[in-house]
Amino acid sequence: MPRRSTPTALMPYWMIALLGLLTAIGPLATDMYLPAFPLMDHELAGGYAGASQITLAAWFAGLAVGQFSLGPISDRLGRRVPLLGGLVLFIAGSIGCALAGGIGLFCLCRFIAALGGAACAVVPRAIVRDVATGAQGARIMSQLMLVFGVMPILAPSLGSLVLSIGHWRWIFWIAVGYGALGLVTVLATLRDTMPVDRRIAFSLAGMIARYAGLVREPVFMSSALVNSFSSFVMFAYITSAPMVFEHLLGFTPGQFGAFFGMNAAVFILAAQINARLVHRIDLSRLVDGGVVCALVAAVACLVLSLAGVAGAAHPLLVCVLVMCITGCLGFIGPNATVMAFTHHGHQAGSASALMGTIQFSLAAASGFILGHVPFHSPTPLAMVITAGVVCMVVCNMWRHACDRRAASHGVS
Repeated sequence: MPRRSTPTALMPYWMIALLGLLTAIGPLATDMYLPAFPLMDHELAGGYAGASQITLAAWFAGLAVGQFSLGPISDRLGRRVPLLGGLVLFIAGSIGCALAGGIGLFCLCRFIAALGGAACAVVPRAIVRDVATGAQGARIMSQLMLVFGVMPILAPSLGSLVLSIGHWRWIFWIAVGYGALGLVTVLATLRDTMPVDRRIAFSLAGMIARYAGLVREPVFMSSALVNSFSSFVMFAYITSAPMVFEHLLGFTPGQFGAFFGMNAAVFILAAQINARLVHRIDLSRLVDGGVVCALVAAVACLVLSLAGVAGAAHPLLVCVLVMCITGCLGFIGPNATVMAFTHHGHQAGSASALMGTIQFSLAAASGFILGHVPFHSPTPLAMVITAGVVCMVVCNMWRHACDRRAASHGVS
């Protein structure tokens, strides 16, 4: 009797770890240098406060452009070549950031690094879809989301640690080393998972047609938006965490770092539980459970913040509510991603690219909103998180409506 296939057989654990570490390049490069903004304002912009915020805009613009174009390229050239090229670009751009003497050159180098970093967001997801789908794909995706979700939570603390022992430019030399290690490892170990006979000819008209088809496909868009609003919620927390926990709640740097670590542990635990449940419980039900629990926790956080209960008087309550929301995200992102790719194995690169573009655009939007709101209590964070969770609920309801419509027409 043949043995039942497992995710390990389809993709060995070392490969899952490699793809997870490559996927983490984006959030690592996004958040690790945030604590260095005041120093960069002084050194690169002559002391102009807030100038470093422009570099984030350059980074997100590069991610959007890179992901939008790299999806079709990976469907044409396979997975390995675009990934290697992206890593080379990321390394070159990070070297430029480490050496830049002015804010303009720094922004240009950040844009170049983001073009390359986009490949590390698009290609690993496409590789997973090449290898597995359904429960097996969800389990592998949970492992990737484990690293992807934990890295933006830990990256600011890592950046603060680097600043405590060295110059802010060290952060970008670390990024160079990280990218170089990824490049060497991919060259030595990773084979292309997309057969030549499945590759799609590249043309501008074809690329536009594929993206237009994906946008019109409601199953893809509803699931992709559920996943993307999950990132919106995560980045809302990350962007405002220093203001809320250090300035409003009075956490010391050590306490703040400890809470970040505990929150990361909650996300890890949730992602691992999800990975074990996907073979017993339908992916759709897992997403439903995560969305409902996130809504309950977010509404509770908002109501208690507005009432003045969740705040400086009860900081532990704020921590517990935030950790509950973060834990719920571990059941949403991996499963929603796999469901979005269900009917798009033949163009997984393009589907991954469009999802990534939406995901990072919404993540940037949450940071932009909270960056322009005065904080006198945790209420602004609670409001933005609740708005993101409500959007998840709406998109999840749309996804169910699409499933019912497909079932009524006999479409599997």
